[in-house]
Amino acid sequence: MNDPVSGPGRRVFAKRSLGQNFLFDVNMARRIASTLGPGEGPVLEIGPGRGALTQHLLALGARPLLALEKDRDLARELKTRLPEVQVVLGDGLTFAWEGLAALPGLRLIGNLPYNVASPMLWEIVHRARGWSRAVFMVQYEVGRRIAATPGGKEYGALSVWLQAFARPRLLFRVPPQVFRPQPKIDSAVLEFVPRPAEELPKHPHALSRCLAACFQKRRKQLKSIFKSTWNRDLEEGLGERGIRPEARPEDLSVGDFMWLSGRIFA
Repeated sequence: MNDPVSGPGRRVFAKRSLGQNFLFDVNMARRIASTLGPGEGPVLEIGPGRGALTQHLLALGARPLLALEKDRDLARELKTRLPEVQVVLGDGLTFAWEGLAALPGLRLIGNLPYNVASPMLWEIVHRARGWSRAVFMVQYEVGRRIAATPGGKEYGALSVWLQAFARPRLLFRVPPQVFRPQPKIDSAVLEFVPRPAEELPKHPHALSRCLAACFQKRRKQLKSIFKSTWNRDLEEGLGERGIRPEARPEDLSVGDFMWLSGRIFA
């Protein structure tokens, strides 16, 4: 049985098929919204749900404020209750993120469903351009993986990919008690600042292939992972970067992966 969420307007049920957990705690909603910062300028909220963050974004002066919502019932309710918000009915996994380039300086914010947060962020940082800052809430363990540094078990393909396009920072932990229905795990709020254009991966597709090859065999050594393409030039190039053939994927920095992907997959 789905969990009802009370509030202004008609009764709305959280849909488990969409991974919905509605933020209802006013103080937490205000804290998350304020993390994005006050001021005018375009803001896109992803998955506004019942508008817990939306109303605080309006109070902070976000204009224009756009909201991308997949749930048709919630989109209709939000349009009725907050007519100043430009509601776009759509799915963040298939949204044309390239179109955001028409809104330079855009800020992004959202409480992302646990089940799609990672692939959605993967697409956003890769395809969106012109945005200036983002604040997203995700599952706490995913947040730790996103912000992880080389050398640990949490550092993986998602860490490298997102950090190749942006600088993420885990800001604070969010307890399950502030949601309805209440999840069984904590959440995390992260800030993202895009990297300058000159620092972005020159061969994103090559980087994606390289990360898949490496982290599917993360316990193996680089010389074993790339044995079919291993040669003296590659070994010397790695050596110049201070990387031994015995190194494992989790030992490499984001810059190392961009270099390696350009040498092998570009």
